[in-house]
Amino acid sequence: MLIRTVAVAVLLAISYTVVLAAERTPAPKDAVVYIIWPSDGAVIRGGKLWVRMGVRNAGVAPKDVCMPNTGHHHLLIDTDLPPFDQVIISDRQHLHFGGGQTEARLEDLTPGKHTLQLLMADCHHVPHDPPLYSKKITITVPPY
Repeated sequence: MLIRTVAVAVLLAISYTVVLAAERTPAPKDAVVYIIWPSDGAVIRGGKLWVRMGVRNAGVAPKDVCMPNTGHHHLLIDTDLPPFDQVIISDRQHLHFGGGQTEARLEDLTPGKHTLQLLMADCHHVPHDPPLYSKKITITVPPY
């Protein structure tokens, strides 16, 4: 009986994952996501900066606004792109801008090299299909 229960639970989990993947929001045609500032290779003294986020051929809307061809930004810091068929986690490396923000203040980058990358997501924090993400850039915070 335990084996049957576990098998059913596994099948339900697989089915749920397939449904999530099948229901991803279509990406707007020809949309492009990019970091306006800082530029790749920038040196940021003091570790405090404004990140300016851009998107072309798509709209930016708050997280609960479910409209075609819109989404909101997520800033990835010192990490790789997450799975595209899952909700983007929220932590110090995955910053959510569910208010529809297009710029954000970072104030606690430590000295050293850091990578920044944008990933757009739909109103449920799931990347579009196909995913819309920027080029990964590298910035340097010199020692204080």
